[in-house]
Amino acid sequence: MFRCFTQAAGALAIALMAHGAALAQGFPSRQLTLIVPFAPGASADGIARIVARELSVTLGQTIVVENKPGGGGALGLIAVSKSVADGYTIGLGATGAIAVNPHLPDAPPLRPDQDLVPLGKLADIPLVFVASMSREYGNLMSFVRGARRTPGGLSYATAGQYTAQHLSGELLAKMADVPLVPVPYRGSGPAVSDLLGGQIPAAMVDLTSAYPHIKAGKLVALGVTSAKRSSVAPEIPTIAEEGVPGYSAPAWMGLFLPAKTPSEVVSRLSDSLQKVMANPTVRAQITALAAEPAYLDGPAFAQFIKGESTKWAEVVARIPAPKK
Repeated sequence: MFRCFTQAAGALAIALMAHGAALAQGFPSRQLTLIVPFAPGASADGIARIVARELSVTLGQTIVVENKPGGGGALGLIAVSKSVADGYTIGLGATGAIAVNPHLPDAPPLRPDQDLVPLGKLADIPLVFVASMSREYGNLMSFVRGARRTPGGLSYATAGQYTAQHLSGELLAKMADVPLVPVPYRGSGPAVSDLLGGQIPAAMVDLTSAYPHIKAGKLVALGVTSAKRSSVAPEIPTIAEEGVPGYSAPAWMGLFLPAKTPSEVVSRLSDSLQKVMANPTVRAQITALAAEPAYLDGPAFAQFIKGESTKWAEVVARIPAPKK
């Protein structure tokens, strides 16, 4: 009886392997959907559309981009996690929803490490700390000195509570030992608008939103949050270079699949994505959106996320809970 059971189990395993191989060989056989958890027109949306277009060519099937903003980037990923795990629904995930939100007291109902499978990292999104020209802060240290002289510290605009922009500012406040007061906005665009109008002295925003105004001489770049200078704006020093050694807080984004997606399908998509991200034209198009191509395959991306999650959990733990 035991021999019969063993033979049956072996036959089942072989059948499952054959089914998986057949599934991967025939995949994809129809249209795919890429869910972007941000509004159309943002840098993340632009990058997703570039990758979707080229990935559709590699896979031989159309990929439709569906924008599903909300929940700090979590709403769209929740939809991905609840979709059929067959590889036909892919999601774009960024720093906030993947590495920050799970540590919040009112975290959205998404467990990225259990509900999603990392497919690959696409890009780093440089953030920049900028000041209004009207406040005469010519560099980061002059702003820091101004904050220390000001009772309660100086305020800075962010793209919203607990966003990568907000937490990058919190990390700066801690590492520079300077009082800074975050003011949440509904995105980097409105934050930059008020900064240009002189309503707020500084802002932590994505480089895409601020760079045209920096080049026009309307805003002062105090430093980018990445560990090294951005190839998009190499003239802007890093915050670490400007007097905060060891500071590094890049924002990033990548693609994810629902948990339990067959490994053969994950491999098929992973191989295709790797080819797309190695394409010089794709990399140039991503760079044109003021982002840094930064491809990692699924396993390497998963390890990267673990480190990011640990880092941001420590930052979140130090932030006072918002008053109700």
